Amino acid sequence: MGAVSIDLNSDLGESFGRWQLGDDGAMLRLVSSANVACGFHAGDPHGLRRTLRAAREAGTAVGAHPGYWDLRGFGRVPMELPPEVVRDDILYQLGALAALAAAEEVRLRHVKPHGALYNAMAVDAELALAVAEAVRAFDARLPIMVLAGSEAERAVRGAGVPVLREGFLDRAYRPDGTLAPRGTPGAVHSDPERVVRQALDLALEGTVGTVEGGRLELAVDTLCLHGDGETAVALARRVRTALEEAGVTVARADVPQDA
Repeated sequence: MGAVSIDLNSDLGESFGRWQLGDDGAMLRLVSSANVACGFHAGDPHGLRRTLRAAREAGTAVGAHPGYWDLRGFGRVPMELPPEVVRDDILYQLGALAALAAAEEVRLRHVKPHGALYNAMAVDAELALAVAEAVRAFDARLPIMVLAGSEAERAVRGAGVPVLREGFLDRAYRPDGTLAPRGTPGAVHSDPERVVRQALDLALEGTVGTVEGGRLELAVDTLCLHGDGETAVALARRVRTALEEAGVTVARADVPQDA
């Protein structure tokens, strides 16, 4: 096997006013890419600018993390919206974050939809195309992070927008390659050893276990470790150490040549 490189990403900038969620500064020193909230599901302008500044200082690549307009539900409540509404909501959020990023001399490098929108895109090609249209209108060079092997990957790629195939370290997979819904038993991994094992399996073998005990082949460019848990920083440190000890370079993902 040749040299292996993998991107490690985390969803950040999700604090809101006095409600502080996670430790962005610490996570930014451990991951290679940060998905920064855009204000619809989490984040306030001052806090977002602070996270963008910290990313620049840490040398961490920044992407936009837009979602449904759902502060109460943290963007995790499913919604049925017309595709053109989703398209324009995404475009609005990209513009807002880009203004703050420009003020900090930060360039947006990718887009990763959040939460319920991300999961809906994984099975709904029309919704995935709406997001692709928004990104293409904003900056056609920006890749979209999508669930590896999903309908979103096929739809976005078919629309001519670059994709980054994403795998999850702290989430359980169903046999069809979708994520087990939050709230169902075992949907979120809490055992650090299991998270580390999943990271190594995805990065080195391109496989992941399922909730039913089987295994999926899953080619990925980037690995997500959520930044909002109480143990997120310690877990990110363990994952990065394990990857590097296994000979894996943690670095920002470049868009695959076949994308």
